[in-house]
Amino acid sequence: MKSLVSIIIPTYQHARILPQCLDSVFLQTYPDIEVIVVDDGSTDDTQDVLRLYADRVTIIAQKNSGSNRARNRGFAASYGTYIIFVDADVIMHPEMIARCVAALDDDREASIAYSDFRFGWKRFFTPTWDAERLHRMNYIHTTSLIRRSAFPGFDESIRRFQDWDVWLTMLEQKKRGVKVDGILFHCIIDGVSRIGSSWLPSFVYRLPWHMLPWVPQRIAKYEEARDVILAKHHSDQAASGTFHDSWRK
Repeated sequence: MKSLVSIIIPTYQHARILPQCLDSVFLQTYPDIEVIVVDDGSTDDTQDVLRLYADRVTIIAQKNSGSNRARNRGFAASYGTYIIFVDADVIMHPEMIARCVAALDDDREASIAYSDFRFGWKRFFTPTWDAERLHRMNYIHTTSLIRRSAFPGFDESIRRFQDWDVWLTMLEQKKRGVKVDGILFHCIIDGVSRIGSSWLPSFVYRLPWHMLPWVPQRIAKYEEARDVILAKHHSDQAASGTFHDSWRK
């Protein structure tokens, strides 16, 4: 008997693209899944969309409280041996769950299975597991398979780089990950890539902004959020402009 996988989808104002995400979930070749969607107080047509999937999805509605609380709500309602958090703008390859489960089944010491992905037209290559590198940069996307027994929960006080915080917490608990080769998902928004408005080349984050009289608000917010993670995990440095940091909003 295969292990149950809980696919947890937090969503807010994503009625237009949520069907694409859900359709990719139901095209998975891995058969033993449960799907939990947590609507974080959407005011668009999200509930109308979810009614179309009501016979296949567990639906949780909450007041707008942020994605971390939505993810934790979904986890609390789940039963899977493995869990994966899938944002509403993620489209999964049909074999993603099967390949990630196989990776964790083959490596009983690993707790995270992650892969390369596309963000719009851009491919992001992820390194093989490297604990020291993970302390310096976040190279693992939120959409990664996690052993339920190893998942520490999302810190609801953190509003950016929440996944990096989870990976570092797991690392501190002596957990490790394994990379699955290939592009297993891609990210979109409203059918249009966010790459033009949300992604910046990594060199932009490496510029010596501290030596300049003006720092762009986006860079300042990035550095502030990064420092929160570093302070929590007692890290004294991070590599600016990592592939994952630089595509995040």
